[in-house]
Amino acid sequence: MSRKTMLRGGMAALAIGMLAAMATAQAQDAKKYSIATIVKISGIQWFNRMEEGVKKFAADTGNKAFQVGPAKADAQLQVQLVEDMIAQGVDAITVVPFAPEALEPVLKKAMDKGIKVVSHEAADIKNVEWDIEAFSNAAYGEHIMKALGECMGGKGEYAIFVGSLTSKSHNQWVDAAVEYQKKNFPDMKLVGSKNETFDDQQKAYAKTQELLRAFPNVRGFQGSASTDVAGIGLAVEERGMADNTCVMGTSLPSIASQYLDTGAVDMITFWDPALAGYAMDKIAVMLLEGKKPTDGMDLGIPGYEKVAIDGKVIYGKAWVDVTKENASQYPF
Repeated sequence: MSRKTMLRGGMAALAIGMLAAMATAQAQDAKKYSIATIVKISGIQWFNRMEEGVKKFAADTGNKAFQVGPAKADAQLQVQLVEDMIAQGVDAITVVPFAPEALEPVLKKAMDKGIKVVSHEAADIKNVEWDIEAFSNAAYGEHIMKALGECMGGKGEYAIFVGSLTSKSHNQWVDAAVEYQKKNFPDMKLVGSKNETFDDQQKAYAKTQELLRAFPNVRGFQGSASTDVAGIGLAVEERGMADNTCVMGTSLPSIASQYLDTGAVDMITFWDPALAGYAMDKIAVMLLEGKKPTDGMDLGIPGYEKVAIDGKVIYGKAWVDVTKENASQYPF
């Protein structure tokens, strides 16, 4: 074999090798992942909105991103859904835990099998790679209490509501709110204990009625689950107390706008769950691609342009305040 033939053969082999490498790189670039978002409960507006974000992520990126959730807020039903996703062999699980402690063992099982796990509304959870929060939970709770205290003129009795006594974010909000009240509004008084509503508007309504019977002078209410203020607002409205109460908390215009219109609810505060769902899935893909979130990075998502990292928690700055005057700007 002549030197020229050998050279040509070597060049051909090199070219084939380069093409193979390019094809492998392209295949890696084109690899799509299966990402399951598991929420606290299906069928309520909050998580319907989150699903819009998950679907948009799938459409934007080509990944198989989808959302599932139990028919009612129940930790064991959520555990079973995680088991189902492990059995299906998904690449990543993004989750909004109803009771983080109940999910710890099954999320560890997922991670042991190589599934990437990202959570939301669970800053203290252990068995995840990362948790992403729309903001500091303490700062958010203080913010709502500041508005509630100003609305009440710094005086009077108030009550607090949580979706669950095991919902970390809800309890962090109201715990911070109560501490803020003690320091800044000493003439206000918390009545009763945390009112648990299980993300159910009717339960929030019933709890409010019970409270008003037990504490007829209560004039302030802070809700945490997205349906709390709607249930509170309905009870307040039925009693003709809209002008004499202050009702605030986390919700969406699609849930609470009718009560904002009547004045039964004074303000709602929220982050867009669609953007949170999108952000969880984006972090999951980063992990699957071997990348790591960094302090100050821009996720390219409104409210998450310059995230802060504390341990394995990623914080955005994504809350908005909505009253009767600006509710129409948020059509969801």
